[in-house]
Amino acid sequence: MNIPEGYDPRAFEPFAVTVDLAVLTVRAGRLHVLLVQRGQDPYAGRWALPGGFVLPRESAGAAARRELAEETGLSGATVAGLHLEQLRTYTEPDRDPRMRVVSVAYTALVPDLPEPRGGGDAAEARWLPYDEVPALAFDHDRILADARERVGAKLEYTCLATAFCPPEFTLGELRQVYETVWGVPLDRPNFRRKVLTTPGFVEAVEGPPRRTGGRGKPAALYRAGEATALHPPLLRPEGRSA
Repeated sequence: MNIPEGYDPRAFEPFAVTVDLAVLTVRAGRLHVLLVQRGQDPYAGRWALPGGFVLPRESAGAAARRELAEETGLSGATVAGLHLEQLRTYTEPDRDPRMRVVSVAYTALVPDLPEPRGGGDAAEARWLPYDEVPALAFDHDRILADARERVGAKLEYTCLATAFCPPEFTLGELRQVYETVWGVPLDRPNFRRKVLTTPGFVEAVEGPPRRTGGRGKPAALYRAGEATALHPPLLRPEGRSA
């Protein structure tokens, strides 16, 4: 690499890079987020999004996968199969009282997982309902709100909702994802028709139905199809936001 004449790297103050993870799931019909209780200053005792510093020989994506594995107790191979996407970068100079820290935030969408174990400097890790989340440390309130809005919007034009579901799921479980994230009930017949007439959205699981819903008849099982986009989109009811 050619270094420009007169360039002095000492003229630029060094800063750290972290990753922060907004990990979302649907549990018992409610949207939950994975939070950690900080065990050290700054903000000791406060809840925050899981995350950590990017190591010297590590990419932000690799750091995000590492942190997700540490906080959930999942293997690296399992984490590699989860939906993890970069949300945005947060660069406000005073967002961290320790030093200048730039955060690359990620959103992870996961099926209902066991209770987290926590890692790093976290005193505790826990799934909390989204509408019961307290004021978070750093600027994590903003990151979490941005993640919720991103996910709610992407459910309209992608097949992302299946990332919240187990490998085999019912259409009722898939509909519940939309209703939980959007916060509004959907018309069941219309939803079923939309899903089943969209090529590649879901694929029927061979064999007899094996799961029942309440006292009704057994429900057919499906798995995620190969499609990634919805044409036309599945729009949330007018006037309702995520």
